[in-house]
Amino acid sequence: MTLADARARCPSLATRPADPALDSRELDALVRAMVRFTPMVAADPPDGIVLDVTGCSHLFGGEAELARQAVALSGYTTRHALGPNAAAARALARHGGKNEDVLALPITALELPEEAQAALRRAGLRQIGDLARRPMQTLAARFGEEMVTRLRQILGEASSAIAPRRVSPPIRLETRFPEPLIRTDDALDAIEDLLEQAAQGMESRQLGGRRFTVVLCRSDNARRRLVVDTGRPERDPAAVMRLLHERIDTLSDPLDPGFGFDSIELGVSRTEPLPSRQMALEGAAEDLTDDLAALIDRLSVRLGPNRVRRLTPCDRHLPEVTQKLEPAMRVQAGDWPNVQDRPARPVLLLDPPQPVDVVAGVPDGPPLRFRWKNRLHEVRLAEGPERIGAEWWRKPTGHLAGEKPPTRDYYRIEDAEGRRYWLFRHGLFEETSSPRWYLHGLFP
Repeated sequence: MTLADARARCPSLATRPADPALDSRELDALVRAMVRFTPMVAADPPDGIVLDVTGCSHLFGGEAELARQAVALSGYTTRHALGPNAAAARALARHGGKNEDVLALPITALELPEEAQAALRRAGLRQIGDLARRPMQTLAARFGEEMVTRLRQILGEASSAIAPRRVSPPIRLETRFPEPLIRTDDALDAIEDLLEQAAQGMESRQLGGRRFTVVLCRSDNARRRLVVDTGRPERDPAAVMRLLHERIDTLSDPLDPGFGFDSIELGVSRTEPLPSRQMALEGAAEDLTDDLAALIDRLSVRLGPNRVRRLTPCDRHLPEVTQKLEPAMRVQAGDWPNVQDRPARPVLLLDPPQPVDVVAGVPDGPPLRFRWKNRLHEVRLAEGPERIGAEWWRKPTGHLAGEKPPTRDYYRIEDAEGRRYWLFRHGLFEETSSPRWYLHGLFP
């Protein structure tokens, strides 16, 4: 039904805009979670999952108990069904309701076009059982081969195989030594060998690591764990070793081999796609990006990730809240939107904006002179306005009738001495009788 009809029946109905991309990501996350029950899990877009639990149900106390645990793990209100094959289970879950008999399903379970379903109803065929009792050749000649294929799949007479999601095994390596390693340098050499093996595995999968974990196991059962994060996908062993050296140097408790290390484990717990590239064909700009990323990684490991931060854009309207500080390792270099077509804005903003006294030629015109910090500035050049409305949509009550938040008109100003400022008038004359002026930023 339409949204208006739904709200008429249920005034307290809560609605959200549809987001197919977010739905797809959530369905993919649920598919990954269901792998704990069976390796044969496939998504049935836009809102279904098919599990082949053959040979797995006894591990969870039977099919009914496995289904109960899977529904509880999903966290959603779901409809599920068990069937002898994937097509039958899917039809029972989507069209069966409380009915568990495939033959009693309506013909809508075939998911045919509306014209084909109307033809079946006109022939008096309303359930799967009505079709199953008739010769397949006759049905195919009258209603098409597609209908017969789907019918045979539901009845189990034709294959209804699923394409399961293949979960790549985690990147985890371990090396054991016949004699414990007494020297820390020898352990670092062994770690570098493991990193080279991990790099080969990641290159074959076109992946790069974002988190590397090294566990050093001593002969007295003590375990030392070292974790390094990178700002972007990395599979260069030398780069990871530099970060490990930085981590070791910042340890309050030095890395003591004691009676020696029996084994060393390496795991790459976070990975992201990293395609291969031809290093010789890249320009200097890419090299500078690589150097900056390496510097951010080393400073973050040495000082802590929350002490090396970078500005990131926010989906906000007002200039003072269009960016925020986040750990630099979590921010990708290309996250900023294209700002080439936007008016120039200063790098330095005053927080809060400072009030100034302005003299303007006309009420809505640019300033002719302004006074800031008891100093008068004569305006030589002015550009604007850049009009920015208030974020009325963020108010809980929305945009009420007769209530209009003040509008800002921004001007880029250059005084007689060549200094440049960013001023705005808070409120139009039709909004307020006495709009105020503020200085919000300084251009370099």
